[in-house]
Amino acid sequence: MPLDPQVVAYRAAREAAGVPPLYTQSLAQARAADLAAIRAGGGDVEPVREVRDATVPGPAGDLPVRVYRPAGAGRLPTLVYFFGGGWTLGSVDTADGICRRLANATGCQVVTVGYRLAPEHPFPAAVHDCDAAVRWLAGHADEFGVDPDRLAVGGDSAGGNLAAAVTLLARERGGPALAAQLLVYPNTDQRERDDPAGEQDPLLFNRHSVAWYRGHYLPDPADAADPLASPLLADDLTGLPPALVVTAEYDPLREEGERYAERLRAAGVPVELARYDGMIHGFFAMPGAFEAGRHAQDRAAAFLRDRLGSAPAGPAEAGAGDG
Repeated sequence: MPLDPQVVAYRAAREAAGVPPLYTQSLAQARAADLAAIRAGGGDVEPVREVRDATVPGPAGDLPVRVYRPAGAGRLPTLVYFFGGGWTLGSVDTADGICRRLANATGCQVVTVGYRLAPEHPFPAAVHDCDAAVRWLAGHADEFGVDPDRLAVGGDSAGGNLAAAVTLLARERGGPALAAQLLVYPNTDQRERDDPAGEQDPLLFNRHSVAWYRGHYLPDPADAADPLASPLLADDLTGLPPALVVTAEYDPLREEGERYAERLRAAGVPVELARYDGMIHGFFAMPGAFEAGRHAQDRAAAFLRDRLGSAPAGPAEAGAGDG
């Protein structure tokens, strides 16, 4: 189908404003522009009963985490969420809107992890950080109010890639047990490929964007063969947690995300695949710009409620402990 009318309007606004592609900017400029774009498209900020910043030990020092806790005492089902940004951009602020909405819509605690970014910290630094954070949260359930029997991982784009990698590590180690994985337009195959025609629109995420991020994250192209960089290349996907894979029709990552869903299903993993026709990469993080983004977040929340046995908490009253 053609581009969704909201995407057409978004593209036209970017063209009128002369917005340069992120891959033409310096890292500092791109990081600032990425956060600004997500905030502009994120819609209203939902209050959550409690939002607090903390740290957990990582492989190279303390890692920042942000904890979103809806109403409920004691241990709660918990989603550990990894933000997108091509392993190069982003911070705990990037996924703030997503984490707030998912916490309220699921009744689950959501924790986002400030993993190290490339090119300062290339692969596999981000994987090891995310893995360490999940293991710490599972092992310190009382400190963070985590129900270790109802623990999930998720993320969008690079964050989806990291979530998939963390499930592979958890399976290899025999824990922590993960009840679900939420993979939103994930990178699953880092091998370089020819640029297909029609995917180079500089006003939208395209193959040049993919290559720019990959170049920062994988300075050694041989690392693309590592399943922790390219989960699609793992020999065995059996025993992984149930998955929801979200893709967008006009996204250069769509095919590899859907192929990963197919491989998970073939390996006996329960899988839901949700493709959003007419949509582009990034729509999930911008429900204020794209109605499909809100629909996709609702779908993600329903999946998590089903897999974690939770119920919606509903937005907290503004000022009720939200920090």
